[in-house]
Amino acid sequence: MTGPRETALEPGDAAALHRVLAARRDVRTGFTDDPVDDAVLRRVLAAAHTAPSVGFSQPWDFLVLRDAALRAELASLAADQRAAFAASLPAARARAFAGLKVEAIREAPLGVVVTCDPTRGGRHVLGRATQPRMAAHSVAGAVQNLWLAARAEGLGVGWVSFFRERELAALLGERVGMPQHLEIVAYLCLGHVSAFAAEPELQSAGWARRRPLEWAVHTDTWGNHDGGDALDAAVDACAGIAVAEGEAAARERLTRMTVPPGALGLLAEVGVRLAGLAGACPPPVPEPAVVAVFAGDHGVHARGVTPWPQEVTHQMVANFLAGGAAVNAFARQVGAEVVVVDVGVAAPLDPAPGLLPRKVRPGTADMTAGPAMSRDEARAAVVAGVEVARDLVAAGNRLLVTGDMGIANTTASAALVCAFTGASPEDVTGRGTGIDDAMLAHKTAVVREALALHGLLPSDASEGALRSPRSSDGAPRSEPGAPADSGGGRPSAARASDGALRSELPADADPLGALAAVGGLEIAGIAGLLLGGAALRTPVVVDGVVAGAAALVAAAMAPTASHAWLAGHRSVEPAHTLALTHLGLEPLLDLGLRVGEGTGALLAAPLVAAAARALGEVATFDAAGVASKDV
Repeated sequence: MTGPRETALEPGDAAALHRVLAARRDVRTGFTDDPVDDAVLRRVLAAAHTAPSVGFSQPWDFLVLRDAALRAELASLAADQRAAFAASLPAARARAFAGLKVEAIREAPLGVVVTCDPTRGGRHVLGRATQPRMAAHSVAGAVQNLWLAARAEGLGVGWVSFFRERELAALLGERVGMPQHLEIVAYLCLGHVSAFAAEPELQSAGWARRRPLEWAVHTDTWGNHDGGDALDAAVDACAGIAVAEGEAAARERLTRMTVPPGALGLLAEVGVRLAGLAGACPPPVPEPAVVAVFAGDHGVHARGVTPWPQEVTHQMVANFLAGGAAVNAFARQVGAEVVVVDVGVAAPLDPAPGLLPRKVRPGTADMTAGPAMSRDEARAAVVAGVEVARDLVAAGNRLLVTGDMGIANTTASAALVCAFTGASPEDVTGRGTGIDDAMLAHKTAVVREALALHGLLPSDASEGALRSPRSSDGAPRSEPGAPADSGGGRPSAARASDGALRSELPADADPLGALAAVGGLEIAGIAGLLLGGAALRTPVVVDGVVAGAAALVAAAMAPTASHAWLAGHRSVEPAHTLALTHLGLEPLLDLGLRVGEGTGALLAAPLVAAAARALGEVATFDAAGVASKDV
C-alpha cells in the first residue's frame, strides 16, 4: 500500500508551493515596461490550462491583448465605473478608495481576458446539469493557476473588476470579434513589476483585513470552530482585554497638550478609552464607521403594547435599504455605511444590497405565555451578532454603531433592564413610540407579568428600587457625575473597566436564560455585536434603550467587553438611563431622541473620531513652543 509520505511532494517542492501561495499579490501599481518573454507567457497560460474543470469541459479561453490603444480604451471604460463606485461610497471609505487606481490596465504590457463558454462540452457535461455555475467556477480555478504560475515566474497580476460584463463583452466583440455567448470571468493585467508588496495592498491600505483561518473552518457542525462557537471565542477574547498601558499613556499626553487641564471635557475620557483599547497613544482614528441595524419582530406585540402594526418592522427594513429612513440621513451626514441584519423579522425579505440575512426564527413568541425563544435560538442570535461584527471589522470598518428595528422592542428592552438592574417595571417602562397613559399602564403590567412568569421579577421591584451598580469585587460603583481622574476633572466616559456587574439576580447568573425568556432576537444580535467588537478591540457606539438592554446582557456574559463601548446618547426612555447607570456609561449626547435605528449613536460617531484626533494631532507644549501653566 502506498503511504502518505510516498504520495507527497518532495519537502523542498512543497515548501516552494506554499511560498508561492503566500507571496501571490493582486498588483495595481508598479508594472514596468519590460516585455514578457513569449516562453514565459506560454508557461503561465499552460499552467492555467491545467486547471480542474467540471466534467473535464475546460470551458476557458484566454484573450491576450498587446494593443496599447485597445487597452487604453478599456482603461477608460473601467475608469467610468470606478468613478461611479467612488461616488456611492461613504466619506471615509471614499478617502481610502482614492488611492486605488485602475491605471494598471494601461501600464501593464499585457491584458488577459479570461472567458467562460457555458456551452462547451454539449448538453451532457458531467456535473454541470445540476450545477450550471460549475463552468464559471472552473474558470476561476484557471485564473488562480495563472496567477500562481505568474508569481513563480516573477510576473505581477492584477484582477480588474470595474467593468460591466456585457458592456465589456460588446466592446471586445466589436474590436476583436469576441463571440457574444461567452461570459467574461476576469480581466487580468500581466507584466513584470518593480517589487511585490509584503502584504496585500488592500490590507496595508486599511481597506480590509484577512479573516483568521479559525473563523472559516467549521467542524462537523456549522459554527463549531475548534470545539466552540463564535460566542465562546468572543467571551474568551474579551477576558484578555487589558487597557492600563494605553490609558496611562493617553492620560500622560493629556497633561502635555496645548489645551487647559480639563478643557476637552468628556472627549478626553473618550480618547483615553480609545487609547486603552488600542494599547497605544495616540489611538488610530476610528473610521470608517458602519451602523448595523438588527431587525426582529416580537410576539408580545399581540398583547397590545404599541399602536403600531407589526408589519411596520419589515416596511421599515425596506425603507432602510432604500435609503429613506432617519438612520440613512444621519449616516450620510457623518459618512457611515448602513447595513441591516435580519435576525428575526416575521415577514420574508427579498435579497437586497445592504441586507444581511441571518434569520434565526420569524419573530419571537409572546413572552407572557412562555419564553420569547429557546436558549439555542437566543445563543444563535448572539452568535450571529458576533459574526456580523467579525465580518464588518474584516471589511475594514474601525467603528461599529448599534442600530435596531422591531415593533414592540421597547417592551422586551424594559423587561431585560428590570431583570438586570433590579428596577421595577413602573420605573423602567417608557412610552416607546409615543403611547398614551392607558397603554403605558397596560405595557407596564405586561412587563411585570412576563418577569413574574419567568422568575425574573426582583423581590423589591414593587417598591421601584434600583440597586446600586457594583463592581466585580462587590464594591459599589461610582455614580455618573462622581469625580474621576481623567486628566480634567470630568467623570469617566464609560467606566466599567473594573469588571462584572454582580448581584443576586437570576439574570446575572444566567444572562442567556434571561435573554431567551423576555428578550428579542435583535437585542440578542446587538449583544453579539457588542461582544464581537470588543473581542476585536474595535470601539462600539451604543445607541438607545434597545442597545442598552443588549449591553446589559453582553456585560453579564463578558464584563470586560465594556472597555470597547461608548454611549452615543441618552434616550428619553427611562430604561435607558437605568441601563447606562448600571453599566457606568456616560452618554456623549442628550438630545431627547427616541427614534432608535442607531440615530443617536451615529450623531456621536464624529465626536469619537474627534477625541482620537485630539490625542494624535493637538501639539504638546514642548513641540509647539508654548509655555505651560506654572505649577
